[in-house]
Amino acid sequence: MPAGIELMNIYCGSAAIDVAELAAHRNLDMQRFENLLMKERTVPMPYEDPISNGVNAAKPIIDHLSQEEKDRIDLIITCTESGVDFGKSMSTYIHHYLGLNRNCRLFELKNACYSGTAGLQMALNFVLSQTAPGRKALVIATDIARMNAEGTLDASFGEPSSGSGAIALLVSDYPVLFQVDPGANGYYGYEVFDTCRPVADAEVGDSDLSLLSYLDCCENAFLEYQKRVENVDYETTFQYLAYHTPFGGMVKGAHRSNMRKFKKVPPDYIEADFSKRVQPSLEYCQRVGNIMGATSLLALASTIDNGQFESPKRVGVFSYGSGCCSEFYSGVVNEQSQKTLRNFELAKHLDQRCKMSIESYESTFEVNSQLKFGAKNYKVDPEKFPEPYQYVRGKNRLIFSEVKDYHRKYEWV
Repeated sequence: MPAGIELMNIYCGSAAIDVAELAAHRNLDMQRFENLLMKERTVPMPYEDPISNGVNAAKPIIDHLSQEEKDRIDLIITCTESGVDFGKSMSTYIHHYLGLNRNCRLFELKNACYSGTAGLQMALNFVLSQTAPGRKALVIATDIARMNAEGTLDASFGEPSSGSGAIALLVSDYPVLFQVDPGANGYYGYEVFDTCRPVADAEVGDSDLSLLSYLDCCENAFLEYQKRVENVDYETTFQYLAYHTPFGGMVKGAHRSNMRKFKKVPPDYIEADFSKRVQPSLEYCQRVGNIMGATSLLALASTIDNGQFESPKRVGVFSYGSGCCSEFYSGVVNEQSQKTLRNFELAKHLDQRCKMSIESYESTFEVNSQLKFGAKNYKVDPEKFPEPYQYVRGKNRLIFSEVKDYHRKYEWV
């Protein structure tokens, strides 16, 4: 039976900044910066958090469904490394604000940047098992990177490449957007200390080791896929490839490495192949930044929106999460997939974000410092940031408004 992604939508905030301006302001090495292949990054406003972003990504999908279809959602999985509580799942908040049936499993997955793929694969196996025929799953990958006054003075290339946002997937036996190839999965993982979060609001690690782990997993996850699926060729089997995208330059390096190893072709051939099969996946990632658990899925959405699907084509997807776990899987996209996704106007959403100045961007740092993990009480004043807030107000968006005795409050505006 078929299974895959029925509907998909993103929410990547109300504000963004030009990362070339940011890099120049931070006196970064501009030659190194250009290798990031980044254009913009989402700036998370204090009235936005992983829960509000997740709800805003999912709501257009839910609004698209009949009441009967909504009631067939049996499973909500939040996928993140930006959880707001050590115990309570963000899925409970998201379930509540979407107004869904209470007969529903609600839980959260934490596994660095691999979490979105883990959630998707769990949902797919729920559908394929047919233990609940006709039922659907809602998977929401949501992560956020707030800069604050303490951390920014030691700025690095992590600042212009870090992003915030969410992607919501409706997974079912009616895979309009992306029909997975069942059983076509290659996994690869091992213990490595490339990056971690020893405390909730700080990430530490070894960027060089992370790059090497990514390249190692990108090669070996595919090799395992190749063992499990007959007659697979890295070039001809997949008309498009969507990689986990910490930044575009890392993807370009991984693609170059794999093409050298698997196809033994010259640099100019690899460059042309990258432009044809990989560049469509980068269009949105280059404008949002690394949203961790959601990034490989954002790359898939970008591929569907920006590729050419006059005939059905197979997309190979590579997902990597530090620590580490990785997976290579695949599915088929057709012309109807693109038409359906374009109804959600993902590019228009990115175009309509407020373009912030460096000064306005840095004005968020003081509030961000007060919104650290574990805040007991805090009331957000969205009017303190009137320019980006006007891109939210009146559009029936959910905003994060308050923490009261640790309980998070939200409101529709």
